[in-house]
Amino acid sequence: MAVEDETKLRTYRQSTLPDGVDPEPSARGGLYSLCSQLFADPDDDLYRLLADGSITEECRALLDQTTLSVAPPDFTVDDDHETVSARFNDIFVVGYSEVVDKTDGTMNNQGPPVSLYESAYRSEISWNQANLDLARAYEYFGCEVNQDVRRNHDHLKLELEFMSYLCRREAAVNPGIAAARIDFHDRHLRVFVDGLATALEAETGTGVFGRAADFLNRLSKADIEELATREITQPTTRTNGAPD
Repeated sequence: MAVEDETKLRTYRQSTLPDGVDPEPSARGGLYSLCSQLFADPDDDLYRLLADGSITEECRALLDQTTLSVAPPDFTVDDDHETVSARFNDIFVVGYSEVVDKTDGTMNNQGPPVSLYESAYRSEISWNQANLDLARAYEYFGCEVNQDVRRNHDHLKLELEFMSYLCRREAAVNPGIAAARIDFHDRHLRVFVDGLATALEAETGTGVFGRAADFLNRLSKADIEELATREITQPTTRTNGAPD
């Protein structure tokens, strides 16, 4: 299974699930997958789904299938496609450079205002530590990064697709994997998402991307809080962070 699924929106209605699949964690997986699609420069299909309200409707339908108490978001956009795409690039892609010393050409180079990489929000660990831990976690659960899309292991879309996979695996074959979801939240996703939401709050005119970060922050917080109330045997961890 590739960690990143580049397909467009799929519907996670209870009536479409195979026999034996628990619809509640499956819906949570659908929500994480939906969020992963929002943090991308929208192509024609994604923009249409934003503009006509389809993603908003899908998100609310998925929330209704969970036990989480999370206020539904509104992902509908009124701006044209070019404006939404430009906003994504301004926030997440385009950096800033200026000449600080014209005599020797010294440059001051800064990345985009908001990073989509976990390591940008983890001053207590190195880039290598974060990515190595993630690579081992993905591998442990039989996942691999899509080599056709070049991203580091700590990119938001990859982590969200991995969490979606863990939810769906819990729903279909392994209810005990909820312990691994807590571990992944604690080690990676929650601190990442909280930092992302804070960074976007500091920016102006973030539009749908700001709303997406706010919803993802509330969703992941509610998810781990509910998981923490269950009687779950926490997994022991290897040095690489993958549960035994």
